[in-house]
Amino acid sequence: MTAGAPSAPAPRRSLHSERRAELIAGLTLIAVPMAFFLIFRIGAILYAVFISFWEWGLRGPRDFLGGANYETLLENPVFHKAIGNTLYYTAVWVPLTMALGLLLAVVVNQKIRGQTFFRAAFYFPAIASSAAITVLWLFIFAPDGLFNDVRAALGLNPLFQVFGIGPNHNWIGTSNTAMNTIIGLNVWTTSGTFMLFYLASLQTISKDIYEAAAIDGAGAWDTFRRITFPMLRPAHYFVATVAVIGGLQMFDQAYIGGGPDGNPNNALTTIVLFIYRAAISDFDFGFAAAVGVVLFAIIFTATLAQRRLFGQTPTWY
Repeated sequence: MTAGAPSAPAPRRSLHSERRAELIAGLTLIAVPMAFFLIFRIGAILYAVFISFWEWGLRGPRDFLGGANYETLLENPVFHKAIGNTLYYTAVWVPLTMALGLLLAVVVNQKIRGQTFFRAAFYFPAIASSAAITVLWLFIFAPDGLFNDVRAALGLNPLFQVFGIGPNHNWIGTSNTAMNTIIGLNVWTTSGTFMLFYLASLQTISKDIYEAAAIDGAGAWDTFRRITFPMLRPAHYFVATVAVIGGLQMFDQAYIGGGPDGNPNNALTTIVLFIYRAAISDFDFGFAAAVGVVLFAIIFTATLAQRRLFGQTPTWY
């Protein structure tokens, strides 16, 4: 009896075919989310650019204006004030919040008693209602509020008097202190979120590096300056990008503190509040869209600048 001939092996799909099938499956899974993104994100931006060239009311387009909305915008002194307020807020608030968030992250990353409690306590303001905290802040910094009573009890009024601040100063109702008061509020409420971002990055740094630095005799400050801070560069980039975008879009605290007019004397008027005023109060959607396009250009430029900044090797490495 002769042995049968061995059967031929089953054909195997080529590696190219398998990768193609995986690619098709992946594209199928992301097709719906990408469609929503293109329609509601990219589509919304393009639509805003389109209506910015029109006089656009509640019932739609009235007249084609070309670049007249942008010309009017660039000549508007209130818009200049809004840009100045927004840039000042971002320039002051972002570094302060990043520094406080990093400090809190370093503290709660240590092995201390009540570590979980402190993490939750520092993060709690970030999850509380922004409107509720802002209203509470208004009461605290009112002329007869808690802050003025505390500084009077501590005997600090003469020190504040040097800067022209009286005992019953209205911190949010006065133009020269309104924005700084809002900055202080948002530094407190947002630093907890940045703490979590930094904490996640801190826990990825190998402990072997710190042990080697300790063997070499590096102190706490040298270890932070030469190891911790440079190795957090990806976190710095992420936090700075998120913070700058958030700062340029600041609205709710300015609206609650100063109303739709950004009182006092437009001291709390930001770019987004200016958009709200043009769209909701004046129903000039074409003009509001032009402001939104300018804001988009500012945010996009700032993001590219940050990417270039953090993409290069800093000189303090």
